[in-house]
Amino acid sequence: MPIKPSPRRAAVIIPIACAVSLAWPASPALADDVRSLPQVEVEASRYSLLGIADAASEGAAGPAQIASRVVARPGEVLEVMPGLIVSQHSGEGKANQYFLRGVNLDHGLDIKLTLDGMPINQRSHAHGQGWADLNPLIPELISSLHYRKGPYYAADGDFANAGSAAIYYGDTLEKGIASVSIGQLGHARLLLADSPKLMDGRLLYGLELSHHDGPWTHEDNYRKLNGLLRYSAGTQANGYSLTAMAYNGQWNSTDQIPWNEYKRGQISRWDAMDPSSGAKARRYSLSGEWRQSDASGNNLLQAYVIQNYLDLYSNFEYAPSSQFNQRDSRVTSGLNAARTWNVDGLGQEAFATLGVQLQNDNVFNALASTTAREPNATCLIPGGGCRRDHITQSSIGVYAEGHVHWSEKFRTIAGLRGDWFRFNNVGQSNPANSDGVSDFIVSPKLNLVFGPWDKTEYYYSIGNGYHSNDARGVTIGSGPRANGLVRTFGHELGLRTEFVPGLQTTLALFQLDSASEIVYIGDEGRTEDSGRRSRRIGWEFNNYYKVNRWLTLDADFAYAQARFRDPGGAGRYIAGAVEGVASVAMIVDDGGVWSGSMQLRYFGPRPLTEDNAVRSDATTTLNGRLRYRVDQKTSIELLGFNLLDSKNSAIDYYNDSYTFNGVSGLAGRVFHPAEPRNFRLMLVTRY
Repeated sequence: MPIKPSPRRAAVIIPIACAVSLAWPASPALADDVRSLPQVEVEASRYSLLGIADAASEGAAGPAQIASRVVARPGEVLEVMPGLIVSQHSGEGKANQYFLRGVNLDHGLDIKLTLDGMPINQRSHAHGQGWADLNPLIPELISSLHYRKGPYYAADGDFANAGSAAIYYGDTLEKGIASVSIGQLGHARLLLADSPKLMDGRLLYGLELSHHDGPWTHEDNYRKLNGLLRYSAGTQANGYSLTAMAYNGQWNSTDQIPWNEYKRGQISRWDAMDPSSGAKARRYSLSGEWRQSDASGNNLLQAYVIQNYLDLYSNFEYAPSSQFNQRDSRVTSGLNAARTWNVDGLGQEAFATLGVQLQNDNVFNALASTTAREPNATCLIPGGGCRRDHITQSSIGVYAEGHVHWSEKFRTIAGLRGDWFRFNNVGQSNPANSDGVSDFIVSPKLNLVFGPWDKTEYYYSIGNGYHSNDARGVTIGSGPRANGLVRTFGHELGLRTEFVPGLQTTLALFQLDSASEIVYIGDEGRTEDSGRRSRRIGWEFNNYYKVNRWLTLDADFAYAQARFRDPGGAGRYIAGAVEGVASVAMIVDDGGVWSGSMQLRYFGPRPLTEDNAVRSDATTTLNGRLRYRVDQKTSIELLGFNLLDSKNSAIDYYNDSYTFNGVSGLAGRVFHPAEPRNFRLMLVTRY
């Protein structure tokens, strides 16, 4: 329902996560489509979810909040989700490394990412389960980003354990965009986008060209060509859209380097251990969406087909012959359908949702031993890991969810989800790896919401979730097999308050358990089963304060403790598990010609070994933006990264076997340095 604007500031009433103001019918929201939630008041860049959110850790960000962030790469827009760290340990075109709620999410495991209903995560990927590459993302086209944490939502399936983020592009732009930016470290970018009228609808287009070298001795030379074309008609409540996307990127990779040799001055921070490492990536997609709403409820139908390709060369042991090549070529197709009904006679207000999600991945991937991108005569990967596989992985997810407002001060959201998976593998290089395995899992969910009292709501959330394992680990012919689906369990206690005028605060205490830390090791073509359960316990404290007309403060803090629950291994610490995280930002904008923002980001130390004997250092960076509005259409922006020129690591690992200057069998911390202080100048014209 609409919320009356605050008298202290002219607010804009819009549907949550939409870029334009729309009038919505009095019908319930689809559980998996944030764009159909009721109208809420938006002040500046932050949505008020009081009376709407199902959990304390749920949130949404619109274009203004996303635009206020200073990001060096597209994936960093996800850091609008408090507590999430997005980093990079290799060349710029590679999928990011993610950390959230005490979980090292690798390149996407245990965090579900979608773009307009299409999965970003890639199952049974050559370089890691859940691979989630956000380099095809164009931030300026985002109309909303809706994030949820924990396995408490029936509409979220595979990978949605630590959290999920649903990204939506808008159907229209208020004005066309022409943006040109140049900067240090070989940065250049061009963006053209607009949404002119066409027949009874709109034709949205976006074209992006970019280049980046970085500070590396062997330049990244990252070249990206990215485009989008969408035709839409009707409204968000009753309408449809057809979308085509295309992305092509190629780059060199400067991977992590050994810490001990760097400290002894034997290698520069910017040197590459293997300058022949690098990759090519492509993504093409076609998708459609249909929305219908009437007095009895809503319908949503989404269909997509995606072609992804990655040809990646890496070397984490540093000897020339220890380089390896991972290739992944796949076609992913799927369908999401949901129906939401109003339910009369149950509480003050109630609605129910029934949904189905179908996905099929047809995958050809390979792991090969190479030197300078040329195949080695014999496989030098440990355990003879060279292999080629043809994987067909299919899943059917069905969920039901009921929202009931029992009274003005109490509502419940109860859900049940069932998922069936089929893992088929044809071991093209080893017939013993050929098999077909099915698995099924049921995941109940429950959210309780109390209040509001004095503009404060209280939440308790509990539920089961899961992630799928790599099909090669599920069907492997020798060694221990991984389970097809790994169960998780989480619960959370929290509050959301707007008691202090202008201040939005959320506090969440959470626990997340995993039945097993079983993963497929893509770098070696084998599974690794710890045989041990794990637990994460932590808290999050987030604050957004509109101090006055021109000043906004945003301060988010999180901490998590991650431990194995069972004995074994070298200890009970979980390597790479993020602990303390903080983000503090200041935004200054009085509507005049000058505006700007500063953002301090803290990525706390982490155990790098299970006995906690080796730990990373903390990483703290300060980024900033200064904007001058030339006129109503044109602005000039100066963006600064790592303004304190901190000699931090972007990411750290422990490597138990590497070679340096011909000496093999070395072990120790390895790191990928954060880029030095650098600036970019951007000219933006709205037409």
